[in-house]
Amino acid sequence: MDQFKKSNNFRAHLAYENLQFLNGPDGRPLRILSEYAEPLSRFRREKIQDTVVFFGSARFHSRTSADSALQLLQKSGSAQPAPPEEQVKRAKTAVEMARYYEDARRMAFMLTEWSQTIPSKRSRFVVTTGGGPGIMEAANLGAREAGGKTIGLNIALPFEQMPNPYITPELNFEFHYFFMRKLWFAYLAKALVVFPGGFGTLDELFEILTLAQTEKLAKKITVLIYGKEYWNKVLNLEALADAGAISPDDVKLFCYVDSPEEGFEILRERLTRDHLQAPPPARGRGPEIAKTRP
Repeated sequence: MDQFKKSNNFRAHLAYENLQFLNGPDGRPLRILSEYAEPLSRFRREKIQDTVVFFGSARFHSRTSADSALQLLQKSGSAQPAPPEEQVKRAKTAVEMARYYEDARRMAFMLTEWSQTIPSKRSRFVVTTGGGPGIMEAANLGAREAGGKTIGLNIALPFEQMPNPYITPELNFEFHYFFMRKLWFAYLAKALVVFPGGFGTLDELFEILTLAQTEKLAKKITVLIYGKEYWNKVLNLEALADAGAISPDDVKLFCYVDSPEEGFEILRERLTRDHLQAPPPARGRGPEIAKTRP
């Protein structure tokens, strides 16, 4: 009997301190909940009321970086056998696409500069991105240059997408679950700006358009698609309406813009109309307020 007392003379782990459980299959619901509760806590602490989300390719570089890469390639070709034609072609394309990096940076700057003039105890229309390089970096950089807070919602990937250095440190997030990351893109967003990009950008664009189409968003959201020349090669959304696959009114869920100034003016007008001048909600409608902000 004494030997049993001796062997049981220890305290069991508290469930929330049991890392084997938390990191195992049975702990998945808690990990998912953590990716909701922990960001919510930080957004409240940092007084973030709402956001404007910038999407776009992680592969586009600043004009300075793209120009330097092309010049380096051309110089190496003059001293050695000519660089492969495909490399030069890609470098020249990178220089062309760099305009979207600069435009995202400019628009984020203008939006953030304006948002800081809004009288509010909480931060309004905070520039938010996926936290990585390319267009995401450009938008975070522009907001940072304007002296505002800026959010990065990164994702843990096998090839290690690192957060860019322009995110406000207290608002730098990393998610394991794509669907929880998408929730935070949509939950606080009052507008979406979609720059040229690839599969991920298309996925994020259609996610928001579907939520807006099916009225699953508890607020009005402005969707700007930036760069009509690029997107006309990739998408023909009007063809969906012509075929009867979507309603003709669904093409009004977004609009095309081609300059930072044009995009900013539309954002300022619609954000003011829909979210700054909108009448206050009726009493007793707490749940709707909870849907629109943490």
